[in-house]
Amino acid sequence: MSRKKVGVLISGRGSNMSALIEASKAPDYPAEIVGVLSNKAAAPGLLTAQEHGIATASLAQSKFPSREMFEDTMTQILESWEVDYVCLAGFMRILGEDFVLRWQGRMVNIHPSLLPLYKGLDTHARVLAAGDAEHGCTVHFVTPGLDEGPTILQARVPVLPGDTPETLTARVLVEEHKLYPLALAMLARGEVSL
Repeated sequence: MSRKKVGVLISGRGSNMSALIEASKAPDYPAEIVGVLSNKAAAPGLLTAQEHGIATASLAQSKFPSREMFEDTMTQILESWEVDYVCLAGFMRILGEDFVLRWQGRMVNIHPSLLPLYKGLDTHARVLAAGDAEHGCTVHFVTPGLDEGPTILQARVPVLPGDTPETLTARVLVEEHKLYPLALAMLARGEVSL
């Protein structure tokens, strides 16, 4: 079996990246994480990736005259790793249309809500404020509109009495760590496409 090569984009600790790395250790998993790229040099996830022998790179957008030049450099790094797919795992930058279109159909994201509900940030607090009975996470294809790409998989969790944004975050994260490896495997095996 030839495994698909995956690059992961992170900004922080990369807990979803870690879940993907763990899943890829299984001999029958159809993808391998070959590189991790962060827009923050101090992202703890870079150290995690290095400990697993995975190539890493960090780029600060502030060091580039334009977003286009920053994203062109990201593409060069991903291409140097010969990636088939790009997984966004807590990458806290909105990507430009050129970059998204360059990787369209081969770039996925995990978002902490049941899209199309609650695009953007602070999803857990917004779910609680709305009084929703359930919450969850979505793996979706990345398209130029923020959190608008077609859904690959979703997982649901109940909103419990007394939940806070923190308790809800923790419960959704457990599901994210199961869902993302499943969705990537489906993509790598060609079971889903944009």
